[in-house]
Amino acid sequence: MEETSTMPDSAVPGPAPAVPPTPPVPLAALLAREDLGLRQIAGPQDSATVIHWAHTSEMADPYPYLLGGELLLTAGVHVPEAAGSGTYFDDYVSRIVEAGGAALGFGVAPVHDTVPRALVVACDDYGLPLVEVPPRTTFSGVARAVWQLMAQARHTELRRVTEAQQSLAAAAARPDPVPSVLRQLAQRVGGRAALYAPDGGEVASAGRMPAAGAGAGARGEVSGALAGLVAVVRPATGNGSGAGTGDVSAGSGTGKGPGGGGPTPSSASDTAAGVHLAAYALGTGQGFVLGVAAPRRDPGDHTIASVGAVLLSLLTGEHQSSTGAARSSALVRLLLGAAPEEVAPLLGGGERWVVVHARPDGPAPDAVTASALGAALGSALVDVDGDVVRVLVPAGRRELTVQPGWTCGVSAPVGPHEWGSGDTQAGRALSRARATRIRLVSHGEHQGLADLVPPTEAAAHARTVLAPITANPALTETLRTWLSLHGSWDRTAVALSVHRNTVRQRIARCATLLSTDLDDPDVRMELWFALRHA
Repeated sequence: MEETSTMPDSAVPGPAPAVPPTPPVPLAALLAREDLGLRQIAGPQDSATVIHWAHTSEMADPYPYLLGGELLLTAGVHVPEAAGSGTYFDDYVSRIVEAGGAALGFGVAPVHDTVPRALVVACDDYGLPLVEVPPRTTFSGVARAVWQLMAQARHTELRRVTEAQQSLAAAAARPDPVPSVLRQLAQRVGGRAALYAPDGGEVASAGRMPAAGAGAGARGEVSGALAGLVAVVRPATGNGSGAGTGDVSAGSGTGKGPGGGGPTPSSASDTAAGVHLAAYALGTGQGFVLGVAAPRRDPGDHTIASVGAVLLSLLTGEHQSSTGAARSSALVRLLLGAAPEEVAPLLGGGERWVVVHARPDGPAPDAVTASALGAALGSALVDVDGDVVRVLVPAGRRELTVQPGWTCGVSAPVGPHEWGSGDTQAGRALSRARATRIRLVSHGEHQGLADLVPPTEAAAHARTVLAPITANPALTETLRTWLSLHGSWDRTAVALSVHRNTVRQRIARCATLLSTDLDDPDVRMELWFALRHA
């Protein structure tokens, strides 16, 4: 009998091939197709039964032609007349099960009017689902339905992965990127996602630890198994680039952990208490690992988790790590008294820099959040100062744009010897941005009448005008902010984080000490000129 198949390769026996890239089709979905009229008449009715392809064979022993996971279709041409009284069907079904066949479809007509009773019994005995194919349904129609369902499943999987990628990328752009990415990942896989530090402790986590049992013991078992899997993929040398992908069975001892004498996998999977576990070594060279626990492994989960691992690698890694040693050297030189202009070349920038002060909309920033902002701005020179992140950015490297979830103030481009002035400019620009509810405010560089006065004369004039209030920095800064905001009490209070009555009291005190009328626009202009050059 000639062998036919809906797959391109009906090969001779050989090593079991990998599962095809197309997602499997639940047998229940095929049975639900009313146009086919299929009916399961024997074997376990398990919703977890899936088929990877359809294959037609009229061989008495189809084993050499099966790859595993098939819906094997036969019209019973190979069945001898006396098959029902011997062991023919037992032998036939056992060979299908041994080859890994997922289900058997038996076509009624033209050879047999009904499915042989002995075949039904054998399928029940061996736990092989048996499907009756009615006369009106061709085997090619069944195969076509399988491929249609696979195409639909593939489309659904790709759409799910694409939506997950978009949501993870959006989460990485939030002010709290690492917790946001973990929350999105946990939501997408329906379980728990955790970031583990090089010492094995949890840095952050999101979601609920799934477990087959409802008790805390089952969850503890899953948590311990996940921590063990994380230890397996963590690089022993701190090098996050693994040597491949490994699948680790619980308690099998096949995984190579630190000091295990073999290559460390970049990812590994395991199961514990019926929960699917996966761990991904982040490619940061820092020893961070992403752990994921999910109640099941759906198509696309590995891809989604891998995207999360890549984003977390970027968020936890040292931006431009090749210059880490140079930055360390620059810090030491500054501490030992070197001038900023001597240190600047070690930082990888040019002759001009801008200082950025940024404040998040949400919680106070941490080191990881600050690092993510620095990466977005193109610099790893980041400092967390309370609820403000300060970033030193080489001027001209990229255009500074609004960062989602942040309010930013940007200085004018300055040389290394003017970094202190740039820091002051950025702080004032941030205060103005917060008061005016503008996401990004830059310190102006435009030329004006004030630039016609020599800087030394302007500074001397400023010292004379502001002498009565110079000893009180709070008065000076309040006057500067109040003038910059056109005398608005409320916006000045917001910018300085004080009560509006405090602003009123300070401005009144300034007017008294300066012996001037602050409602006079000429007075305001002269004071603003002085404050700019103080």
